[in-house]
Amino acid sequence: MATKILATADVDETAVIGDGSQVWHLAQVRDGVVLGERCVVGRGAYIGSGVQVGSDCKIQNYALVYEPATLADGVFVGPAAVLTNDQYPRAVNPDGSIKDTSDWHAVGVDVGTGASIGARAVCVAPLRIGAWATVAAGAVVTRDVPDFAIVAGVPAKRRGWVGHAGHPLVEDGDGRWSCPVTGRVYQAVEDETLREVV
Repeated sequence: MATKILATADVDETAVIGDGSQVWHLAQVRDGVVLGERCVVGRGAYIGSGVQVGSDCKIQNYALVYEPATLADGVFVGPAAVLTNDQYPRAVNPDGSIKDTSDWHAVGVDVGTGASIGARAVCVAPLRIGAWATVAAGAVVTRDVPDFAIVAGVPAKRRGWVGHAGHPLVEDGDGRWSCPVTGRVYQAVEDETLREVV
């Protein structure tokens, strides 16, 4: 598949767009962005300066991915989802002067391989979304999400586990979970995490 950048997209000349990627109408890809191969950036999406995006990612319509976010391979960012970058946002300093880039330190959201962030979810930096985790639509994530966890709510809390296929896992007993789609088996670990059983 050929790389496709629509004429109405605003892609900075310093951005690196991987082979087979598509950037759709009115999307903005800022300076220093690295977008991997076979990615899709939907209509009106925003990718901030220097954001690193792996291959095979989908950033859906009107999603906002602010720097210094990093997305590993196979990440899904749903429509109108937001990955923030300012822990203490203000437009002005205490003395009333307008803030500029020297007045704040950007912090980012790090998203692991295969993770999914649902429509209109907000991920409040700094935090990490674990590999293959799922953030439910509309969730507000304020702390790290373990690998394979599904989180939902405001603030988001773990509601269960998901496997590589994205479907909720079924509890088999003795801390073991299985995927109804792939048959893969996972084991709960004492610190509230999950790992695949090889």
